[in-house]
Amino acid sequence: MEKKYIYILYIISALFFSSCADDLNIAPQGLISDKEIFSDNDKVSAYLNSCYDNLPTKGLGYFNVCRGPVVWSDEAWDANLLTISNDPTALFINGSSSASRYPIIDISGGDDWNYWERYWGSIRTCTKFLAKVNTATIKDEKDRKRWTAEAHLLRAFYYSELLKWYGTGLPIEREEFDFTSNFKDVKRSSYHDVVKFIIEDCDAALNTTELPWRIVDDYEAGRVTKAMAEAIKSRMILYAASPLYCEGKNNWEEAYKINKASLQNLRNNGYDLYKTINYPQTYLSPDAFLPNEGAALYNEYFNQVMSYSPNPVDRETIFQCKNLSFADQIWNVDGIGCQHGGTFPTQELVDAYETKNGMPILNLEKPYKDEEHRQPNLNLDNTMYDEKNPYENRDPRFYASIYYNGSKRNSYWEFDEPAECFENYPASQGTRTRIIATWVGEPETGLSNDNYATRTGYYMRKFLHPFAGADNPISGANFKMFRLGEVILNFAEAAAEYNQLDEARDAVNEIRRRVGMPDLPTGLNKDELILRIKNERRVELAMEEDRFFDIRRWQNPSGDLSATEKWVTAMEIHPDGNGGYTYTRRPVRNTERKCYSNKFLKAPIPMNEVNRMKTATGENWQNPGW
Repeated sequence: MEKKYIYILYIISALFFSSCADDLNIAPQGLISDKEIFSDNDKVSAYLNSCYDNLPTKGLGYFNVCRGPVVWSDEAWDANLLTISNDPTALFINGSSSASRYPIIDISGGDDWNYWERYWGSIRTCTKFLAKVNTATIKDEKDRKRWTAEAHLLRAFYYSELLKWYGTGLPIEREEFDFTSNFKDVKRSSYHDVVKFIIEDCDAALNTTELPWRIVDDYEAGRVTKAMAEAIKSRMILYAASPLYCEGKNNWEEAYKINKASLQNLRNNGYDLYKTINYPQTYLSPDAFLPNEGAALYNEYFNQVMSYSPNPVDRETIFQCKNLSFADQIWNVDGIGCQHGGTFPTQELVDAYETKNGMPILNLEKPYKDEEHRQPNLNLDNTMYDEKNPYENRDPRFYASIYYNGSKRNSYWEFDEPAECFENYPASQGTRTRIIATWVGEPETGLSNDNYATRTGYYMRKFLHPFAGADNPISGANFKMFRLGEVILNFAEAAAEYNQLDEARDAVNEIRRRVGMPDLPTGLNKDELILRIKNERRVELAMEEDRFFDIRRWQNPSGDLSATEKWVTAMEIHPDGNGGYTYTRRPVRNTERKCYSNKFLKAPIPMNEVNRMKTATGENWQNPGW
């Protein structure tokens, strides 16, 4: 299906959730009726294309190009958070959230916002397509089958996104709702039943021969595949078994079996981890400052755009979002001169990276001794970690993902070094190697409240090409919405929870070996292994928008996020006068964040929708606490 767009003017009725509605069977002057659309092959194709309209951008597709869930969790701090009071992230973290005004997804104004209305609208569009496609005028029966599979899969995706954000049972829409529907009889299915419906839609796609496992031509870029169906199944059945959503039932056997089958199917159809450095002239260059092959490999993967080819270099990425070309200028230290420092990893994220001997630096069961995370609860068995030299001997993924005090970058720097920047002085504006200095008082990149300088002592590196800069505007790679690495970790978690400890350990070790990290130790009991798996997710999937949802689904329904969201910390660094530094942890700001109470486990359903449902059914559909 070529991307042919026509102007189909209609008002979406997203179940009962949208304020306006119309029926395409009624076609006022200038509009196109259902009959006209589904009696023409090209219009049917265009209508399917509209099912893709609300696929999220992710990555930087949020208000003021922020990193969305990455900075809404304990992974990172956004550059604008202390300077723009009406920034949605600031409103969220400061507790200015309600069911009428949930800023991070209801009023953000970026490409990714207003999820409730948009996703229900797309579910309705997919459902209408599925209702009409069997009798529609379509020239090629192979197209009919493939388009049907795509609509099933897209509907599954939109449902999965609603479950991730709102975390509650939803109506299952197998048939399109219109004005003649009796909405008072509409029922919410359980979370698990909605996941089963998602799997049903995914299986319909998987059972369609005409739907490919991989897109191999550029003109079909962005179309969904069987691989995406397996990735959605893997993720959502894991969520359904997690404490927040399992409704007191033990669903781990089901999660284990479905994940095992999905992972095997992906492997059988050519998906594999990105294991080879394909551009050594860039990523193994001394000027890239990636200290080992594991770091180079990991950084290379996240800076590649998945190609559409029968034999792609990247066999790990399952589905990528559209590219945002300015990503190189705002995601980290190259923000100096671009008015925005981007996303600053927290000390909590840095603490998650093990030392290269494969040992955690903190006690994973209780990482901090105090509420504000000023006092790390060190893993006393790890003698390699040195608090006085905290960035030495770390997991290669640390060096690939984070710029820290003392790291180096070769780039175009838009300033002369002042004398106070003793590590780099004297040096003029231009392309050169610079020591990244994040100590308090460093005038260019040091810890401060300026909009361009780090707030945490760190800059994000993971998605930045080693040589991108003001004089070399290399675009950021497309955001990887689904990749095999996540599916492997989904399987590992489900296997561990189902007491298949050897299989779980083997899966985690596959992820670790990719970057040269040692295997997990043998003999870990179930609880110990699950802690290691959760930490592995935090490191491997760092700043990929998974952590926000993970720390919620791991909570019990009566729990809260005080251990992770109430305080996040920076590393305050001072030169010691002898060529070294002192390192002291402190909260990024001196007041607690207000987004940690029980109600923040789930997003509120928009109040106007709740009011409509209460009028229609007499039931309060709102999430707890809102």
